[in-house]
Amino acid sequence: MFGGNKVKLDKDLLARVKKYSDIAGYSSVEEFITHALEKELAKLEEGGDDEEEIKNRLKGLGYIS
Repeated sequence: MFGGNKVKLDKDLLARVKKYSDIAGYSSVEEFITHALEKELAKLEEGGDDEEEIKNRLKGLGYIS
């Protein structure tokens, strides 16, 4: 799982992830999380690798301030 790294999630968030991963037919919570992260990273990578542009997109998505 996650290459041996552990990620802590709030219990309410984890419950939501479990619910929707089951509904969507994922084989595991890890598979659902991996897919969700890959989709978000693909969105960020669309415009290229310019660090300033990536920061601006992260701000626009509300990930950083």
